[in-house]
Amino acid sequence: MKRWQRTVTLLLFLATLLAACGPHPPAPTADRTVGAPPPPAHYTVRRGDTLYSIAWQYGLDHRQVAVWNGIGAPYTIYPGQRLALRKAAAPATRQPPVTASRAQTAQPVPAPTKPAPAPAQPAPAPAPRVPASGSAAPPVPAPAPATRPASRPDPAAPTSVRTVGGVAWRWPTRGRLYRTFSEEDPSRKGVDIVGSEGQPVFAASAGKVVYSGNGLVGYGNLVIIKHNDTYLSAYGHNRELLVGEGDDVVAGQLIAKMGRVDNDRAMLHFEIRREGRPVDPLRLLPKG
Repeated sequence: MKRWQRTVTLLLFLATLLAACGPHPPAPTADRTVGAPPPPAHYTVRRGDTLYSIAWQYGLDHRQVAVWNGIGAPYTIYPGQRLALRKAAAPATRQPPVTASRAQTAQPVPAPTKPAPAPAQPAPAPAPRVPASGSAAPPVPAPAPATRPASRPDPAAPTSVRTVGGVAWRWPTRGRLYRTFSEEDPSRKGVDIVGSEGQPVFAASAGKVVYSGNGLVGYGNLVIIKHNDTYLSAYGHNRELLVGEGDDVVAGQLIAKMGRVDNDRAMLHFEIRREGRPVDPLRLLPKG
């Protein structure tokens, strides 16, 4: 082999060796971020819905939804009503630029004379609408007894209390903690407490029932209680609901009876929302 051929071969070998020792591109990493999808831009109200249940379904603050749609307390909504679930973007207004020459030569144009308008005829009265919630339109078929329990604590209710955020919290039932809250898993927005079918479920604190029904997918027969402008609590997968929308309840009051989840186990699903967002109930409930 000639000298120049050996030189070329050696140079190629050294180039290959240097390339192999150089930096390698980083290995691809999987995105493990898990989050709930954003709410749709609009929602059409169905019979049995309340403003609270709609906001709960999409993780929104009911007060924000009310402001976005110009709805005041007591937040009455109607079947077929179209609600905005996002803040409307401010319309962009752009004025055409005015040049100096145009500003100097433009002359005011007199407004045309218009005949006096004819007297307006009174508009026909709109047909009355049936509210989506309230006595005129009860929630979609959720079991409710003819008589409801009086607003007083049940003797069997847990008595330990922990006050957080101006709310005196207590456990909503007795049993074994089966599943805990997770900020990364949207399917674990609360805690699951295993018990026996028909076991009593109590109000975790005093408040007003703002939803009682089974219209929210994944919750079964559900009760939502508003405790103040910041906190709401929810009690799902019940066999029987013992309170209705608009009822005032006290802490420890019997509000439902525990049901089964997918015919597998008797269990209460319990959630707490602060300004529409799920929080870990174990950070608010009494210890032990």
